[in-house]
Amino acid sequence: MSTKFKYSVTNDGNPIDVIDSEGHIVQRAVYGNTFYVDYANGLDSNTGLSAEKAFKTLSAAYAACTSNNNDVIYVNGYSGVAETAMITWSKSRITVIGVGGGYKYGLGARITMGVTEAITDVFLLKVTGIRNRFVNLKFDSGNTLTQAVATVGEGGEYTVYQNCEFYNSAKLTSDTHAEMVLNGDSAQFIGCTFGSLATAVSGDKIRPAILLTKATVAAGKVSRDVLFTGCNFWKKAGGTTTAMIKGAATDIERLMEFEDCKFVANPLGSAPAVAIDVANLTVGMIILTGSTIAVGCTKVGTATGIFNGTPERVATATIGIQAT
Repeated sequence: MSTKFKYSVTNDGNPIDVIDSEGHIVQRAVYGNTFYVDYANGLDSNTGLSAEKAFKTLSAAYAACTSNNNDVIYVNGYSGVAETAMITWSKSRITVIGVGGGYKYGLGARITMGVTEAITDVFLLKVTGIRNRFVNLKFDSGNTLTQAVATVGEGGEYTVYQNCEFYNSAKLTSDTHAEMVLNGDSAQFIGCTFGSLATAVSGDKIRPAILLTKATVAAGKVSRDVLFTGCNFWKKAGGTTTAMIKGAATDIERLMEFEDCKFVANPLGSAPAVAIDVANLTVGMIILTGSTIAVGCTKVGTATGIFNGTPERVATATIGIQAT
């Protein structure tokens, strides 16, 4: 039997807040509607407005939301939510919260996709809206479809991902497949994890965690003013070509900052030469701040336009920590 949502209520019995499985109180939508997703117990024919009438899938909850209405969606963390087609998230100002987890990885609220047949299923989730927020969720794709590129395509504006995990078990021999394709404007990633230390890249392939490609997710968009803070980038590399971040000279405009981030290559795999594999940047820059480090890589990065504001560290054959 799954653990359903619980509420705190007023004297007349009306629900005010959601209480997650760890006893944390999470406020319901203040201005918009609150919807619930429970894959084990819900139905997409429900209203989604209560735990007892929860939707089964995130795609159904998204369809019920109104753009710019500050709607909130809660996803039960008891079982993965299996989506059968790409969710095109073009609406704005929607918050999605996984219930029962506030961690960088190992999240119970999972949005998953297996092998599909529609050539339009380029991603599990494609975000092009404005000021959307995703919290305490794992996005997990194993789609081997030829047209599939990544688990998430971020091409919106001011999207926030907090305590989210991005994983892709497919196309491990690819130079262009990734956990995320990113060309969003002013995206922020807080305490997120990209990639895997367990799933090995097959052969000396790039197979990045994040692929920076201008205008790929949304026409006219490019990664600019993007912040990663307290994030993990994980790879079990297949060779020195494997990278965590991959991009061309014009795929970053203005600024991309990595603050207190960790680029880690599993010592049971090969060692990537650099964590951030970008061409010499011509219209933007990358800055490394706080305690950002690369472990199991010879360098964080070597391209022109990468500025290291972290303390110098000594490389050793054992742990391989090195600043640029």
